[in-house]
Amino acid sequence: MASSNKALRGIALILRIVLGAVFVYAAWVKLRLPWQLFAMSIDSYQLLPPGPVELLARTLPWFELLLGVVLISGKWLRITSAITSALLLVFFTLIVRAALKGQEISCGCFGPGETISWKTMLRDGSMLAGSLFLTAMAFLRPRRSPPPAPAALPLENIPPAPAPNLPPSESQ
Repeated sequence: MASSNKALRGIALILRIVLGAVFVYAAWVKLRLPWQLFAMSIDSYQLLPPGPVELLARTLPWFELLLGVVLISGKWLRITSAITSALLLVFFTLIVRAALKGQEISCGCFGPGETISWKTMLRDGSMLAGSLFLTAMAFLRPRRSPPPAPAALPLENIPPAPAPNLPPSESQ
């Protein structure tokens, strides 16, 4: 039992690093090119009007970079793995939708020029499966709890405070 838990933790570690590296690489490829090229890939899916396409093309690579770095670091694994899974589910759904519609478009995953194919779907589907596994592992792992606070004494065990020694009043 202990060795299988260790193996699962090892697989989760590898998945976390690989997915993080993939997101960093995808962001790097998009960020070194003019954002308009990525906007054209987004627009080819024919889902969004021009304003949101531009916003997404300008911000998604930065979000992917941040997400990849945080995944690699292992911080906030529950939230980062869940976000990664949700993002990959959206990407995978869009790719499958485009393929089913017969659109021969660039997926935009790693910059322009990669036409959607069975290889793209296999790659993104595998990343989604790995991310879902990582998310499940993150939520199944017990949270690290802070050390317990020192126990407080019940009020009945606290002795009463001594009466203050007051000087005699002058009116007496």
